[in-house]
Amino acid sequence: MKMKQIAVIGAGSMGHQIAMLSALAGFDTYVQDVRPNALGEAKDKLEQIMAKWVNKDKISEQEKAEAFERLSFTTDLREAAGEADLVIEAVVEKLDVKREVFAQLNEIVPSHTVLATNSSTIVSSLIADVVSRPEKVCNMHFFYPPLVMDCVEVVKGEHTSQETADSAMDVCRALNRTAVLLEKEISGFIANRILFAIQKEAVSLYEGGYADFKDIDKITRKALSHPIGPFELMDLSGIDVGCYVMQQQYNETGDPANLPPRTMTEKVEAGDLGRKTGKGFYTYETKVNQ
Repeated sequence: MKMKQIAVIGAGSMGHQIAMLSALAGFDTYVQDVRPNALGEAKDKLEQIMAKWVNKDKISEQEKAEAFERLSFTTDLREAAGEADLVIEAVVEKLDVKREVFAQLNEIVPSHTVLATNSSTIVSSLIADVVSRPEKVCNMHFFYPPLVMDCVEVVKGEHTSQETADSAMDVCRALNRTAVLLEKEISGFIANRILFAIQKEAVSLYEGGYADFKDIDKITRKALSHPIGPFELMDLSGIDVGCYVMQQQYNETGDPANLPPRTMTEKVEAGDLGRKTGKGFYTYETKVNQ
């Protein structure tokens, strides 16, 4: 079946950009959030990004206008997903919240609808049991920021049908994104498991007093040719998001090594979440709209 309509649930830093990718690709697209102010901020941010794209000749003014015509913002989950061929959940990285969203979607979406979670670490088998058609559930993990990053991890659980995986891969190609299919589930998938290993070691070295976080970032950039260091990346992604991910891994494994380190939890408790709050490990002149 050819997909025509996509719904993105959650208008935060990931959701609104995934929705714009969808609209630019020609899909009728809804972005839904329970917070009206989040929808307003998402629309304003996308207007700013697309204006820059027009100025840089990445798209034409007409292409921008047509994309926004295909993009709708709503607080109503039924309006967003009631006729969707694909739903991409992009809410907060907390399992109980995602399960609640999927349970609601199960009562709303058509029987053919593919239900994907954009979780950066939570496997879809932890969610699929709340819906009546688990074969339609998979992971579609976009990377931040979705309008820039050319990669999506599509992950099959034992419950996921091949048809569902193929449909998710097809949509990624339609969005002009490189999709990689993971045939087996593992918490954190591929990219983040590698990044988490680097991040944990970087924080351990910092807390052990071996080097300042700025110098660890510098070594990572200069010696390993990473575009940004691990502490810069935590600020970019959101230190709170990193803590949610680690807490979820601990919940799944029971291994204390997976708990968020003291340095990160102290930042979250202080409200210093990274670029989006203007301060994390580094201090920024302006906040980044989410």
